[in-house]
Amino acid sequence: MASKPPPPSRAAAEDTATAQQSTVKTAERTYPFISRREIEALISEGRHIIIVDQYVLKVDAWVKYHPGGDKAIKHMIGRDATDEVNGLHSPEARAQMNRYRVGRISGRWKNFLPPIQGGKFRPRGEEGEEWEEESPEIRARAANYDEDTSFGSSSFASQAASTESESSRTPSPAPSPVFDDGESAPELNQLRARSNARSKSAVSRSDSFTSISSIEDEKASAKGADGGPRDGMAHLDALTRQEIRLDLDKYPPLDEGTQDTVIRKYRELNERIKAEGLYDCNYVAYAIEGFRYTLLFCGCLLFLKWGWYVPSAFCLGSFWHQLVFTAHDAGHMGITHHFHVDTVIGIIIADFIGGLSLGWWKRNHNVHHIITNSPEHDPDIEHLPFFAISHRFFTNLRSTYYDRVMEYDIFAKFFVSLQHYLYYIIMMFARLNLYRLSWEYLLKGQAPKHGPAWWHRHLELVGQVFFWCWFGYGIMYKAIDGNWNRFVFFMISHAVTSPLHVQITLSHFAMSTSDLGPHESFPQRMLRTTMDVDCPEWLDFFHGGLQFQAIHHLYPRIPRHNLRKTQKLVQDFCNDVGIPYALYGFVEGNKHVIGRLADVARQAAILRKCQQTIVDGSIGHSHAH
Repeated sequence: MASKPPPPSRAAAEDTATAQQSTVKTAERTYPFISRREIEALISEGRHIIIVDQYVLKVDAWVKYHPGGDKAIKHMIGRDATDEVNGLHSPEARAQMNRYRVGRISGRWKNFLPPIQGGKFRPRGEEGEEWEEESPEIRARAANYDEDTSFGSSSFASQAASTESESSRTPSPAPSPVFDDGESAPELNQLRARSNARSKSAVSRSDSFTSISSIEDEKASAKGADGGPRDGMAHLDALTRQEIRLDLDKYPPLDEGTQDTVIRKYRELNERIKAEGLYDCNYVAYAIEGFRYTLLFCGCLLFLKWGWYVPSAFCLGSFWHQLVFTAHDAGHMGITHHFHVDTVIGIIIADFIGGLSLGWWKRNHNVHHIITNSPEHDPDIEHLPFFAISHRFFTNLRSTYYDRVMEYDIFAKFFVSLQHYLYYIIMMFARLNLYRLSWEYLLKGQAPKHGPAWWHRHLELVGQVFFWCWFGYGIMYKAIDGNWNRFVFFMISHAVTSPLHVQITLSHFAMSTSDLGPHESFPQRMLRTTMDVDCPEWLDFFHGGLQFQAIHHLYPRIPRHNLRKTQKLVQDFCNDVGIPYALYGFVEGNKHVIGRLADVARQAAILRKCQQTIVDGSIGHSHAH
């Protein structure tokens, strides 16, 4: 007798019910096919057009109401946003999007580069070929180099991908390596060599794709091909080109067939995850979390009553550190999967108890999830003047998130030159910057004023006042005697939260920051720019799910207590499609982050030498005349 199939999980059943309701609501309406040229013309007129499940959505009316902020939508204009939308939104939210459908597309969609990222669109009636640039970075960095003419075209990434696919790549790529801190360097190189057997050459393990130390030393870097002084920008351009080459060698090619396969298997894995119930929240685990939070806060109050300010501050800092993990879950609707319920949970934790704005975090974090590790667009790596994890920050980049130029000024040059030494010191005070960003978000009106989230800002403002009443007045002023004791308590309680900021940056600072253009699939970009941290299961409470950032970036709404169970499935997926799954131990991961910071600091020193060499040469030339 054939066995009965297992019953669907709660999350899978809810998804099916919502999809059926959506089908009933939209079955009466048919949508016309809209040509690619028409979509391009609409975008040139300022329309916000995205593609979801083969439907054309015009979301102009929704942009200012989007709870996740307008920037996240702007990065999806002209793109197939199916995976991003499905990953970051509940079934109910996805069903609501149907009201913005205006048409359908025929066949496979080829992504445009969004206007916010520099894409160009022909107005209606204008003749000429479609602008097919891969990305602004590739166009700007790939031309006019003598050292490698095969990569000197304006379509660098696509040309390289085509070359790879026509050469030694095989239809069935070798298994993906898993990088861990317990392996020796030769073993790691062998693993990557096997992973890249389809490439012309293996790429050795590196914590930074921007390093050129194995190719040229500082003296050679400061000189051009003719032995004369090399322009500083030419040096940075060479670094950018090398980043792209390394990524193209290491990851699957960008041709349509390969990327479509990655996307198909990624979606199949999502269905398997739903079927196995991994989207269902483990509320018993949250009961244990709640007990730990209560214990820490009671310890803070008890030590405070006894006048033991240092252990009290330590307990409070640990309390904040642990609470953030649940606020993160709530922000992704990973607890109840209900938008307003999870938002209220997140606001109570983040604003009322922690003094941080959940709305600011959502606006920031959604962009981070969509355009991860892009120096121009991802706010989670835009930390000048204190940190630069890519040489591209030396060029006064304009942040599309903050709408300002990130000046590489005298202060930035000072901090970046020492960033690998100052990293942990600055992390001790990173929470202070989050206070600033939270108030900036709430007071500057960046939160939605209408739509379903209109009232969230008002609740957050109440929460901020409540926080500074209980913490600022109740504890800092009333419960602690003496200004020195207050200062010590404040500093210790905030410094204790520093592991959280290390954990947040650990997953991305050492990973690739190169831009491979708009045709790279969502899952490949997430795995290329994110790494996981290996730790024993009993330490999961300390990392709070942040040790599974690669998995989380692929499937953001999976509750964190299920991420470890999902890890094996994601590893199998990576092996299947040939995408390296980056996994480091906590100590090893920290070493690679410090190595990346030191490497960028070294590049800054090389740039200064290049510039000084040119200045000295100019002065000598003028004296000769």
